[in-house]
Amino acid sequence: MADRILIVDDDPIQRRLMEESLKRLGHATMIASGGQEALAILAGPIGPEIALMVLDLVMPDLDGMGVLGRLADMGSTLPVIVQTSHGGIDVVVSAMRAGAVDFVVKPVSFERLQVSIQTALRVASLESEVTRMRRSATGTLTFADLASKSPPMARVIRLGERAAASNIPILVEGESGVGKELIARAIQGSSDRRSKPFVTVNCGAIPENLVESILFGHEKGAFTGAVDRHIGKFQEAHGGTLFLDEVGELPPDIQVKLLRAIQEGEIEPVGARRPIKVDFRLISATNRSLLELTKAGHFREDLYYRLNVFPIWIPPLRERREDIPELVQHFIARFSAEEKKRRLVGATTETLQLLAAYDWPGNIRQLENAVFRAVVLNDGTHLTIDDFPQVAAQVGPLPEPAREPSVVLDRTSPVMPFPRPKQPEMVAIPTSAGNAAGTMSQWSPSAGAFTAGSGPAPFGFLRSLDEKGHVRTLSSIEEEMVRIAIEHYGGRMSEVARRLGIGRSTLYRKLKEYGLDDTLDFEAAS
Repeated sequence: MADRILIVDDDPIQRRLMEESLKRLGHATMIASGGQEALAILAGPIGPEIALMVLDLVMPDLDGMGVLGRLADMGSTLPVIVQTSHGGIDVVVSAMRAGAVDFVVKPVSFERLQVSIQTALRVASLESEVTRMRRSATGTLTFADLASKSPPMARVIRLGERAAASNIPILVEGESGVGKELIARAIQGSSDRRSKPFVTVNCGAIPENLVESILFGHEKGAFTGAVDRHIGKFQEAHGGTLFLDEVGELPPDIQVKLLRAIQEGEIEPVGARRPIKVDFRLISATNRSLLELTKAGHFREDLYYRLNVFPIWIPPLRERREDIPELVQHFIARFSAEEKKRRLVGATTETLQLLAAYDWPGNIRQLENAVFRAVVLNDGTHLTIDDFPQVAAQVGPLPEPAREPSVVLDRTSPVMPFPRPKQPEMVAIPTSAGNAAGTMSQWSPSAGAFTAGSGPAPFGFLRSLDEKGHVRTLSSIEEEMVRIAIEHYGGRMSEVARRLGIGRSTLYRKLKEYGLDDTLDFEAAS
């Protein structure tokens, strides 16, 4: 999945150059011509999709330092790379102190830009992962921290946010590995019980003779081997949330005690003389149909209706393939840090297409393990199809159109400042003289490169080579472009400036620089 990068620059030429470079790097782009427009984009519906901002420091409405200040006031963690034509050390220090992650000087080379963006995105990804892990450990994980943007999961998140607002019992259903516990943690982190204990119990992993003791606790001497008093999981979750995973595996006698705990809000430890009041939020989860277990007589019907008050179904990964690219990036950030793979920053486009084509019967857990293995084996900058041989063997060859737009960011690959344009066919264009004499001038296949010896170029075309066959200077080409525009629009300077993408004051300044203000006939008052 391409990262969306916001380009903020008031110079249309610089915006275009930066946009072409970023597209070659495989990123989606957005354009803003000033600081105010950039802040409006970030505050709008597309704002959360922006992964990075390339920000010019010198702009007329709101300059780069002003934008950085506004972002700091908003509490934004968006990584920002600033660029300017003036690279003084005082400017660099000020920008970095204001929150920029890197600084580049115009004109920035393609390789320097590539390294800067890779580093910024990697650091941002690692910071996001550290924040997510910290919130999960402290019970403050929210739905905003979940790596999901698919419509099926959007419905799950909406239900979870509503459930978090009350103390209603929740039943989370879904196949093994879809992330039921993560949804339960997000519900707690979005409720008034955030930062309180979150106690997890896998009911299917507890020996049957120890289930009661582990869940409800026991007193000293309650049975052989009970040499100390034990606090059960319900008491550990007092004030917080108790998450019962695979609740359908509970033995029938424990189901009775669980029903009482839910109804009365109290438990009775093994060997205790009186019940103990507990305050807990119950979230249950199962990968089996509790309704079918109830019909088969393996689960109590009254307990089923107590647990199934607010059911949430989490779809399998094969039904929300849009989440795969973001999940892959999330796992790459975590495992590359753990395995000290500092060069690894992402996955190629073909790899993401391959992973999205697989059905993942083990869901997110299987995807996580596959990425972990790939990270261990990979020594490059991006995961490739070769790092997933088992998945590739089952998926088979990808369709040709899907494999063409491959983007592999590799510093060892040849560096080209911009994509090479397609070569047009050789065509014959009549010149003004040739219209009468029947002669033709040839258009070179190298993007319309007319030379002095090939006859006059048709109106609207620019010569790219001078009389000696060398590339013309940009200033001479710009001067000729201004001449053409003034002639084409009949000297209407407002229209000329608008079509050239510059302001009228800039246009008049260029006319003076090139000595055209006295030689060209145009309407100054237009």
